Amino acid sequence: MGGSGGGAARARRLRFDGWIAGTGTASGTRLVLGHWPHSPFGAFSDVMAEDADGHRLLLAPTRRTADFVRATYVFDAVRVVPVRVTVDGGVWTVAAGPLEWRFATGRRGPLGLALRAVPAALARRPAWSALTDRPAAALLDGVRTRGTAGGGRREWYGARDLRPLVAVSAAWEGGDLGAIAPVEPPVHFGFGSVPRTPSLVRVTSTVEQR
Repeated sequence: MGGSGGGAARARRLRFDGWIAGTGTASGTRLVLGHWPHSPFGAFSDVMAEDADGHRLLLAPTRRTADFVRATYVFDAVRVVPVRVTVDGGVWTVAAGPLEWRFATGRRGPLGLALRAVPAALARRPAWSALTDRPAAALLDGVRTRGTAGGGRREWYGARDLRPLVAVSAAWEGGDLGAIAPVEPPVHFGFGSVPRTPSLVRVTSTVEQR
């Protein structure tokens, strides 16, 4: 489970272990799932959506998680709704208020295989995320692994796996969002984005707040 860690005397580090999935759609809506089996708030999932006009919406399961995520990233609107995620082999199904989203993952490429070799203890260290920040930006279309988040917070991402998404279906309030597409333009929730190529990343996120 995540919890507090080291750092300055007045700083608190919160750790989230799980997965981040990101995809674009033919309609221009881009979707980002955070699925966190281990977090300071217990197991939960949330969805960030940005439409073709740049409107950014957070779908979170409780007011507590919504307040935390909203204080860390930037949104134009927040909705507290049930967020359910089921995984059956390589197929993920997400139900979050107005959103119905299903995606299938493919085989790992060379980068995914390399990330699988990163020890979990190393991936959790902010120093490792700082070391991988520039390589990640070069290999993953500008993705950042460290940066300054909202409210004066700092954040680090330690990736441990990477799989492509090979099929996506998504509907918003019953309306089809269209076929799978690159995450383009990048989403603008915080200091970084997700890979341009639709992907599922196994990740440890560390957020430092004061």
